[in-house]
Amino acid sequence: MRDSGGTGLPASIEAAWGLRERPGKGPKPGLSLERIVDAAVGLASAEGLPAVSMGRIAKELGVSTMSLYRYVGAKDELYVLMLDRAIGAPPPPPAPGTGWREALATWAREQRAALQRNLWTVRVPVSGPPVTPNSVAWWEWGMVALEGTGLDEGTKISVILLVSGYVRNEAGLMADLDAAIRATGDTPQEVMARYGRTLKRLADPGRYPAVARMLASGVMDEPDDPDYEFRFGLERLLDGIQVLVDRVTP
Repeated sequence: MRDSGGTGLPASIEAAWGLRERPGKGPKPGLSLERIVDAAVGLASAEGLPAVSMGRIAKELGVSTMSLYRYVGAKDELYVLMLDRAIGAPPPPPAPGTGWREALATWAREQRAALQRNLWTVRVPVSGPPVTPNSVAWWEWGMVALEGTGLDEGTKISVILLVSGYVRNEAGLMADLDAAIRATGDTPQEVMARYGRTLKRLADPGRYPAVARMLASGVMDEPDDPDYEFRFGLERLLDGIQVLVDRVTP
């Protein structure tokens, strides 16, 4: 599936860039890489990533499993294409003149929103750097946001990795917590209130004085803002990046 004389990428990824056409003799009229990826995304969205297999996709499309391998060589290739399709292209970047901090924060929020619309995507193992059209477009968006900072290109890449890693980790953590809460059948407020009561019984002030002081402050009883922790963490990341920018600013 690889072409050593071309990009070095699997044929399915090259096809996503429009560098290859579908096989000349298709195993079934109408079968295409796009239909395969769409079917896989549909399965992941409806039943979770574990439901995605070549056999299941073939059944959904009414073709043989082996026929799929004319279009995609392995499941890891399929995962990459599924991510590209599900996350989609980034929105237009902020208007010219937007400060780097606001631009990068917008980029992070938009990435988070895309992941939240497709929470199964955070279960896909990261297999390498961006190689698909939409993933490279997101990378471009982030690099553009850092223009004018004075940071060198290598540092810009490090910043992009740092922020995107934070976004992905937060989305995964929130997905896990949401699934755990839903499994109880209670509301998030009820779950957190119960947790607070339980912890007060368990956290002996003599052994856990800091935790006891926190519980006594009443902070656990305050209404929960589901986006607060994301905003807090992102702002702290941006504060650290600001230090880097200040170091290179004349």
